[in-house]
Amino acid sequence: MKKICVFCGSSFGNNKSYSDTANILGNLIAKNNIELVYGGASVGLMGEIASAVLNAGGKVTGVIPKQLIEKEVAHTGLNDLRIVGSMHERKSLMAELSDGFIAMPGGFGTLEEVFEVVAWGQLNFHNKPLGLLNVNGYYNNLIKFLDHSVNENFIKPEHREMILVDNDPEAMLTQLQNYIPPKFDKADWILEMLNKQKPA
Repeated sequence: MKKICVFCGSSFGNNKSYSDTANILGNLIAKNNIELVYGGASVGLMGEIASAVLNAGGKVTGVIPKQLIEKEVAHTGLNDLRIVGSMHERKSLMAELSDGFIAMPGGFGTLEEVFEVVAWGQLNFHNKPLGLLNVNGYYNNLIKFLDHSVNENFIKPEHREMILVDNDPEAMLTQLQNYIPPKFDKADWILEMLNKQKPA
């Protein structure tokens, strides 16, 4: 694993553990000679993890839409800052550059990035791992909802298992490095769905 994309908030949140964990993760990424790919901002957890990687001697590539350069305040100390035309281009390029993904706490943008990456993996467009770094139990309710979706037969168990979960940055990195993508045939899955009867 040479490059990891980290999704996270452009704010710090209400708990110091979020920024502390961003620093720990950033140091671990640099220590393991992995390059960070992220959204290119200098604010909030985004700026915190980028600066942590840089301060530890690591490399960072940022990807930011030109419309957000002032709003998110682009990080000027990166090894590589890619300026793109849209959010779609941003997400696509970050995914293309990266070998795996970690989601730290964040808002709508972070959640959108997480589910898009998972949906792409479900459709077999890629086989890259994604993990939720569940700092301070931030993702507990989301995890419960995903398990509920499995129970209600809207998410298959093997697709749910594509989302790795840990609250420890080092353990999270280990999970990503040891990830084995699920084996499933999309055509068989579609055929199965077509053959199922609608509920009464």
